[in-house]
Amino acid sequence: MTERECGDLLRFGMTREDIREEYMKSLTARLSGLEMVVMGILSDCQELGAMGRTEAVRKQLNVAKFILSEMMQSKEVA
Repeated sequence: MTERECGDLLRFGMTREDIREEYMKSLTARLSGLEMVVMGILSDCQELGAMGRTEAVRKQLNVAKFILSEMMQSKEVA
């Protein structure tokens, strides 16, 4: 495992490639767009926060930020 992948696991709980596969190429992403994927992640964060799972909230918020960053970069390229 690379240093970057180790950092990703600490930051996101998965690798960047996992995020792309599991979230950004998901059925929800294809049918409703990445905005809806991010909204779903934020809803999950609300539920996790209500259960006191702060580490899981932190990682999921980082996943949402990563997806938003990828969306912004793709708009810059276009």
